[in-house]
Amino acid sequence: MTASRQELLDRRLRITEIFYSIQGESTWMGLPCLFIRLTGCNLRCVWCDSAYTFAGGEWMTIGEILERGASFGAWDLVEITGGEPLLQPDVHGLMTALCDAGKTVLLETSGSLDVAAVDPRVVKIIDLKAPGSGEVGRNRWDVLEHLQAHDEIKIVIRDREDYVWARDVILNHGLAGRVRQVLLSPVFADCHPRALAEWILADHLPVRMQLQLHKFIWDPDTKGV
Repeated sequence: MTASRQELLDRRLRITEIFYSIQGESTWMGLPCLFIRLTGCNLRCVWCDSAYTFAGGEWMTIGEILERGASFGAWDLVEITGGEPLLQPDVHGLMTALCDAGKTVLLETSGSLDVAAVDPRVVKIIDLKAPGSGEVGRNRWDVLEHLQAHDEIKIVIRDREDYVWARDVILNHGLAGRVRQVLLSPVFADCHPRALAEWILADHLPVRMQLQLHKFIWDPDTKGV
């Protein structure tokens, strides 16, 4: 083992949880997936369902993270999420190590931080913030310059105002033709899925509507799923 490889494995990240579950969102929905949830977030979306990631966590080396992942048996799909995983610079080493191991790596990031350094093999799922999140001013529009064809854009919709905002962003930036999929997701128990579906159909909007599958399989407040 080279010194540089060992140095990478010794880098540390603050981890809230690592678990194996069914992917509940994105075009990868329904597939078995390992989740590595990092601690800390720079945003405070009003509908956030993972506020428990804002503080605490456990310091782990990248080597320990990989060992914990291996304890779940064989898996091919892994999502790096948070919180906001890009707040911790050494997450790049973790993602590269997973890509080098032949894994399909998804990164869920808010779009409020620079994504230029993300390994090009990683599938970026960029969660743009609509007005109803309370964080619309934190969107970094330069992240759109680093989109790849395998990436995805997600926008969580709280109400009609959010939908109109999302529709205009999608059309004005030509997002449907730049990424694998644009996803619109209603705020669970806040925006009625039927309303969002009807708005999408009325506008013939080229998006995929999604519901949070894991919240229908397990209790919506269950962690680690």
